[in-house]
Amino acid sequence: MSHSNLLDLIILVPVYNDWESAAQILPQLDAHLAGLPVVPRVLFLDDSSRTPVPADLVKGGLRNLATVECLRLRRNLGHQRAIAVGLSFVHAERPCDAVLVMDADGEDKPEDVPRLVRKFLEEGRSKVIFAQRVRRSEGFVFRLCYHLYRIGHRLLTGVPVRVGNFSILPAHHVATLTVVSDTWNHYAASVVKSRIEHGFLPTERGTRLAGRSHMDFPALVLHGLSAISVFAETVTVRLILAIFTLIVILAALLVVALAARWGNPLAVPGWAIIGAGLLLVTVMQMLTVAVGLSLLILFNRSNLSFLPLRDYRFFVGTSQTVYARSG
Repeated sequence: MSHSNLLDLIILVPVYNDWESAAQILPQLDAHLAGLPVVPRVLFLDDSSRTPVPADLVKGGLRNLATVECLRLRRNLGHQRAIAVGLSFVHAERPCDAVLVMDADGEDKPEDVPRLVRKFLEEGRSKVIFAQRVRRSEGFVFRLCYHLYRIGHRLLTGVPVRVGNFSILPAHHVATLTVVSDTWNHYAASVVKSRIEHGFLPTERGTRLAGRSHMDFPALVLHGLSAISVFAETVTVRLILAIFTLIVILAALLVVALAARWGNPLAVPGWAIIGAGLLLVTVMQMLTVAVGLSLLILFNRSNLSFLPLRDYRFFVGTSQTVYARSG
């Protein structure tokens, strides 16, 4: 196969104080990429880690990875916003055919990378291919909370939660996401909202290679809310419809209660009428808030907020090539 037919692939890996895992990921990636029609380059996104890039990040020679580069951000942005900056940096300054996004901790298994690449090639290099978890390895409490979150997300947005960040996307979709403001809040949700064609590859969650996760419970909640915020307009409309439905039900119950009261003074106690009235007042207040929120969202649609391609440069610090294959 000629070099022109090889897939120029950048593997985008956010890192925050997790260099030990990152060092273990590299030889695994190098081994699993053997024989694939790709020219792979690794770009670590150093999300302003407290510890610098170790001098021995690359231990020994790598046979398949062409380069390993570290891009340090000026401040800690968090996982999703680091990805947005990384995608914009790649689009503007590191042209390639495709970008593969994965975590450095080993939970996105390196052995699934060639499976994603093959699926991507089978789909004609045109779709975003997400790794879809078919089985999770966390404890019961986490899985319960995650299940409840999925239900809430589906009710509020109408979109099922199916994937995380582990994915591969073609360069033309990278270009699209760099001009989508929602990418700043949540990468996967912005792909769905932007109606970018995508597919799925069943995978199992791996185990952390070293250290402990930096995602505590508040961070996980914020991550979930960030995904929902991408669909803020849909959420608002659904809430308004739910409130209208509740108003209609309460109004009907109130009419029935008043009719029964007038027909038979002993049929319905007075507190029932008072309670129904209070509920109706409460719902009307909720409606006022929902309408105000919807008007605010409609107003914000005319204002362009954070634009990754335009604003990513404010957060890019220094880049360092820590490995380059000779020859």
